[in-house]
Amino acid sequence: MNMIQCAKQQITELIGKAYAAAAEKGELPEGVALPGSVEIPKDTANGDYAANYALAGAKAMRMPPRKVAEILLANLDLSGSWFDSVEIAGPGFMNFRLGESWYSDVIKTVLREGSDYGRSNIGEGKKLMVEFVSANPTGPMHMGNARGGVLGDALASVLEKTGYDVTREFYVNDAGNQIEKFAVSIEARCLQLLLGEDAVEFPEDGYHGDDIKELAAAFCEKYGREILSMDETERRSMMARFGLERNLPKMKSDLERYGIHYDRWFYESSLHESGYVEESVKLLSDRGYTYEKDGALWLATSRILGDKLRAAGKSEEDIAKLDLKDDVLRRKNGFYTYFAADIAYHRNKFEARGFDKVINVWGADHHGHVARLKGAMDALGLDGEHRLDIVLMQLVKLMRDGEVVRMSKRTGKAISLSDLLDEVPVDAARYFFNSRPESPVEFDLDLAVRQDSENPVYYVQYAHARICSLISAVGVEIPAPDAAALSLLSTAQERELIKQLAALPEELRLAARDYDPSRINKYVTELAARFHRFYTACRIKDAEPELRDARLLLSDATRRVIALSLSVIGVSAPERM
Repeated sequence: MNMIQCAKQQITELIGKAYAAAAEKGELPEGVALPGSVEIPKDTANGDYAANYALAGAKAMRMPPRKVAEILLANLDLSGSWFDSVEIAGPGFMNFRLGESWYSDVIKTVLREGSDYGRSNIGEGKKLMVEFVSANPTGPMHMGNARGGVLGDALASVLEKTGYDVTREFYVNDAGNQIEKFAVSIEARCLQLLLGEDAVEFPEDGYHGDDIKELAAAFCEKYGREILSMDETERRSMMARFGLERNLPKMKSDLERYGIHYDRWFYESSLHESGYVEESVKLLSDRGYTYEKDGALWLATSRILGDKLRAAGKSEEDIAKLDLKDDVLRRKNGFYTYFAADIAYHRNKFEARGFDKVINVWGADHHGHVARLKGAMDALGLDGEHRLDIVLMQLVKLMRDGEVVRMSKRTGKAISLSDLLDEVPVDAARYFFNSRPESPVEFDLDLAVRQDSENPVYYVQYAHARICSLISAVGVEIPAPDAAALSLLSTAQERELIKQLAALPEELRLAARDYDPSRINKYVTELAARFHRFYTACRIKDAEPELRDARLLLSDATRRVIALSLSVIGVSAPERM
């Protein structure tokens, strides 16, 4: 149950009844729709909720807003509601102040709903896919993949909590140009090992990492000089397969170690082998969106996007400034491009597997690809504009001692996800990387391992452990919520803590709406802060029994919500620290 939305709805109903009563007495005109809304003001000193119905309906009633508010207030009946009082402020705002019954009901709701607290059915079971990381399998995963992994996984959790049927997927680019380059790179290093480094020139556009040298050494150890007599095509195919067979399990194990579990690993090669890429391109051709030029087959991307922009009211001058380009789907040599495979892959998501919506978490360098892919889906009649959403994330900068870090202290190579997890706890990595995707993130390696309140994940986890220790130390059985005197929880610190407990369902709703799971980080950090303030200000163990039990219940509710919140972002809630 969302106690914030329920409180807003109750205010709307109370004002609706007050208007009906006033209209029946002739104090307000009948038949007037009361538009308006209820919000939580930034400053709650004068009330916990502010309603603007009097201002929004004043024009239709031909009365000053404040007069409308006064009449509504005179006809308002708060008996049996969650509110103790209402005051008029400014030109006609109605400020409602919560009563103790709402605070008690929040705690009861948290404890009653348990692990389902915060869960809703906003998504109505719609099928969503979140595709994230999808790192090139030709080398180790980097910091961008580390960040994308957390953002995708946490977003999937948020969407699950709000009622969507979510699938997590990793798209394996095991076909096409980059795999050919991967094989050529391994081949060159193998030949250098067997014939001498000067005998074979390494391709300038090849993969230069030490991981390629390691794969080449392993391949040479297995096959020896027989490599030299192999057919080049067969040799490269073997090398690509050899490399992928070693890289993919490593990627999977690193991601599992990172707490990320996929429902499916989808292989690009399957799209080519099944003829799905060819079929998808043919569908675009049948719809009149392709043409041949210089022996290649092109997608009329500029026409597709131009028509969308014209329909949206853009002028020809504005469209011309965008310098829209067409895209090659099939090269002169008959091979399909990565973009053609990507179109087929997303058609598969919508058409073959029936996802209502697809969300991709991409690096900001893919920005130019967004409109093109959405346009291709529109051209296939799959409504890419509304069914395909892209979350673009900014860069990651690793810091140590105030300096940018690019190389691993352990390996002397560029820092990979595996290197990072050797240096900092998984909980810290997940917590730090789950920040607003549109903002660059500075990951402070020193801060991530500190065990003090400056480290935000430690600060939150310590609050959870502190509550576990408190409950154990008090040594009494926590009473059932209905048996406790929750009305005694009346201090400012207690009520601020309860308000924060009430906010989790709303934060989950907003995180799902905005594709921003970082809201949960901010939420649980504030929840921990409010608990620490409550713990400092309010005696528990040596308080009077009734008050002690009420405060224990509040602490237990807080413990549960901290653990729930951390679980959404894939962070543990330790009982001891």
